[in-house]
Amino acid sequence: MVHKIEYKDRNNSISCYLPEDLMPDKNAVAELYQMTELEETLARLAAVPGFFQKDTPRIEKIILTPDFHKGAGIPIGTVMMTKGFAVPQAMGNDINCGMRFYTTDLSEEQIQERLPELTKRVRHIFFEGGRQIPMTGRQRQALFCYGLEGILETSGDSKKSGLWRYYQPAVQEKWLDRTVFRGSLIADATEGLEDFIGNYEQLTYDDQIGTIGGGNHFLEVQRVAEIYDGQTANAWNIKKGAVAVMLHAGSLTIGHHSGLLNRNICQSIYPAGAVHPENKIYPIPEALAANAWSRFWSASGNAANFGFANRLFLGFMIQDVFTSVLGECNMELLYDAPHNYIWKKQIAGEEYYIHRKGACCAGGCEEMEGTEFAYYGEPVMIPGSMGSSSYLLRGLGNPDSLWSASHGAGRKKSRGDAIKGNEEEFRRFMEKFHVITPIDPERADLKGRADILKKWEETIRAEAPYAYKDIDQVISVHSAHQMAAPVARLEPIFTVKA
Repeated sequence: MVHKIEYKDRNNSISCYLPEDLMPDKNAVAELYQMTELEETLARLAAVPGFFQKDTPRIEKIILTPDFHKGAGIPIGTVMMTKGFAVPQAMGNDINCGMRFYTTDLSEEQIQERLPELTKRVRHIFFEGGRQIPMTGRQRQALFCYGLEGILETSGDSKKSGLWRYYQPAVQEKWLDRTVFRGSLIADATEGLEDFIGNYEQLTYDDQIGTIGGGNHFLEVQRVAEIYDGQTANAWNIKKGAVAVMLHAGSLTIGHHSGLLNRNICQSIYPAGAVHPENKIYPIPEALAANAWSRFWSASGNAANFGFANRLFLGFMIQDVFTSVLGECNMELLYDAPHNYIWKKQIAGEEYYIHRKGACCAGGCEEMEGTEFAYYGEPVMIPGSMGSSSYLLRGLGNPDSLWSASHGAGRKKSRGDAIKGNEEEFRRFMEKFHVITPIDPERADLKGRADILKKWEETIRAEAPYAYKDIDQVISVHSAHQMAAPVARLEPIFTVKA
């Protein structure tokens, strides 16, 4: 059903797409009410001469995806379309957190037969310093300013060292068209990133690129369990029983740097004497006379470009795991898409800004015109919780839901509550599913370290299936409301979590 959440004393309402009989979480709704005080801020700023130089700013529409739950200032699963301004916080601090999906020519039997060796190799390359991704300062500068196109242009700097041996320029150029924004957002500056960029000519290493991140981020090797749309699955090379890779990661500390910079930009241009918003959510007007608008998009582009590159190298890392243990294999990118960013959209000759915080873009055939997905709609990746099914869907381009879909199942328990979850349920989960973390609980030297093992178990408990909504119900909402149509269901073989 679609809940209508009325807020304040206004006539506006927000469409909340939720599984049947599931009411919105009260903490998330309270956070949503606080967020909508943005309208009061806009009204105050519209009265300040010259602050908004073009149209009167307005919030056109807000919808909440089925994984709607409390975030930090703005709920996860919020999609907001605005006119005349943007809101940096409405894409969150982990700018361009998103999903990347590969098909492979591997079988589940190959994975299961060599699982102990694969597990050891995963730990080495993901958590024990084995990733080997050297870059020159020139490459990092190109990455931040031009994204994946910048990496393509400067890839020769790496001399095929480390994981760069998997970088094939012709393949990567083709895959740009399978990446939202071609993975390449133009940024005019790299404010505050000079030290990270480093020496322009020298190959050096950093501690960020190729990192999954904490929380609900993951890399999962999956088996295609069911096909619902054979025509689309065939076109996308999705075969029942085949092995696929789904990964969820973002821009890490680069995103947090850009998020903080954007907040500072918004506060620095706030009119003197105007009452600051209680909810600390600041808008930034387009076409402001100062250079704030350009600085905002550059900072956001820097982080988004890094997020695309981070997922690219995470893909190379799992490819190296497979190749080292199983021999040469084929990994083909299906799609890479952010779920934390701001999209510019032209509607009837007017420009709008669609903010997604924890929500996937789900364009239909019309939105994907000119791409290889024009006949099917945009690939939409919706993972379940760790250990449960994930889904691959095709977007239906529904304007009622702002061309959007969930980015996951959505929490139903806070991390604190999940840690105190049902003991028997947790044990069953651990017996059934293979989770690879930086800590190996079977190591002999950790058997007596109750402190370390307790922290490790709490990390797993916080992301266990019972902490999340039922993914099958969430997918049903997408079908019922023509947001996205299921193509395939996938089940985990093993999951990599930081």
